[in-house]
Amino acid sequence: MSEERKGLSDGLEESSGDPRVVLALNAVLSLWLGWTVVWGLDLLEVMEYGLTTVAGVALAIFALTYVVVLQ
Repeated sequence: MSEERKGLSDGLEESSGDPRVVLALNAVLSLWLGWTVVWGLDLLEVMEYGLTTVAGVALAIFALTYVVVLQ
């Protein structure tokens, strides 16, 4: 019971996971969030719904989360 519990940062430092999984998950979730944002803004008649619009918003979200995670 005297063993000290490791925190999240300790676990992340010791992880040998594949970073491609994180990038793929980021891409999928960015696409889903981008679609949701564009759909909502189209519903409010602020932005036109389209494949290029969704892709642009998803790319922006992907890049933003990638930069924030690297900080």
